[in-house]
Amino acid sequence: MNKAFVKESDHEDDDDLPQAQALPAGTKNYMTPEGYERLRTELTQLMNVERPAVVQVVSWAASNGDRSENGDYLYGKKRLREIDRRMRFLTKRLDIAEVVDPKAQPNRDQAFFGATVYYVDKAGEEHTVTIVGVDEAEPLAGKISWISPVARALIKAKEGDTVVLRTPAGIDELDILEVRYPE
Repeated sequence: MNKAFVKESDHEDDDDLPQAQALPAGTKNYMTPEGYERLRTELTQLMNVERPAVVQVVSWAASNGDRSENGDYLYGKKRLREIDRRMRFLTKRLDIAEVVDPKAQPNRDQAFFGATVYYVDKAGEEHTVTIVGVDEAEPLAGKISWISPVARALIKAKEGDTVVLRTPAGIDELDILEVRYPE
């Protein structure tokens, strides 16, 4: 069928990208130095390696003639849009980032940004979480965003404290076993 009769969006592939967690209005994008460096490295990799390689493939594919059924060309253009979108996102996030070094935390007995907190929940299960930036969060690896409900409950807690965590399933009490910062 002729493309003139098919409604296609240039952004049809937007839905398959993971959505970044939005920052609360008026807050800063706190990041650890390691998280900032990781995002900066990814941006550099995309700009200096991946994008030029894809541009080269698209240029070669375009020189082959008919672009409407040229898989290399069509996939390359789609990949370029993905790379450009990710680069815009990373640039915006890095521009508003405020790097906070947990090693410089003066109140090392309380849980703040960058702290690793060991706690026990009401069911008796032990958990270890590190409070990190929104863009660094990996819940399965024990890195939780500072705006997550668990992190908000843990902020300012000291060893031996019991904090209340409100969840959709009800109220849970977390007993803080230890608060540690990187050396």
